[in-house]
Amino acid sequence: MPESERLGHVRVESPESALPGRRLSELAEQAARCTAECCGASSLVSGGDTEPPAAVTHPDLAALVSVQLRSGDGPIPAALERGEPVDSADLLRDERWPEYRAVALDSGVRSSVTIPFRRSVLTVALTLYSFRPGALEDASRGPARALGDLAATCLVRDRSYRAALTELGQLGAALRSRPVVDQACGIVMHVLGCDADVAFGVLRRISQGTNRKLTDVAGAVVDKRGRGLENELVSLSHQ
Repeated sequence: MPESERLGHVRVESPESALPGRRLSELAEQAARCTAECCGASSLVSGGDTEPPAAVTHPDLAALVSVQLRSGDGPIPAALERGEPVDSADLLRDERWPEYRAVALDSGVRSSVTIPFRRSVLTVALTLYSFRPGALEDASRGPARALGDLAATCLVRDRSYRAALTELGQLGAALRSRPVVDQACGIVMHVLGCDADVAFGVLRRISQGTNRKLTDVAGAVVDKRGRGLENELVSLSHQ
């Protein structure tokens, strides 16, 4: 499935928003400032399970991004699918993308270029806009390309860092829960006269059967010291 079909709705981020919105805002602002004849810019990142965050340098440009993602038609979806820059030198004469063209011309935009920056897990799409036709012909080879490359690299690094923090948190939770699970296994082993593997299997079946976390089940067993659970434990040990 093309990336453009997976995008859904755009969520516009303000410059003060947290990552990745802040990086996208910085990219759009800096690219617009360093590109001659550019009246504004937008940027978004595609890739992941959530709706794509986007940033614009002017509120009017949000409609240009939204109409493309909603219709799946326009320079942004085309650039995401092809992996190469897509431009329109004069939207007054360009008959592609009718919905995008209408919104752009209504906003006074006459030309645009969208530059994609692909990485293994995501794609950043930077779009530059101009009030003049033919004003952005060299923009995809200018400073905006270097800025886009840097932003895409930073976003990948940020994502990897957040994933590492999540994994570290999960590991910490697992280590903190291990003692109570070990204690519960010891109690089950004593009640049933079984080995550790059987005891752990009993706790796991209780967890699955009651839709409770394994640590919660283990905590209940430890709190009761196994009292009142003998019959249930014996029954589960034979399943």
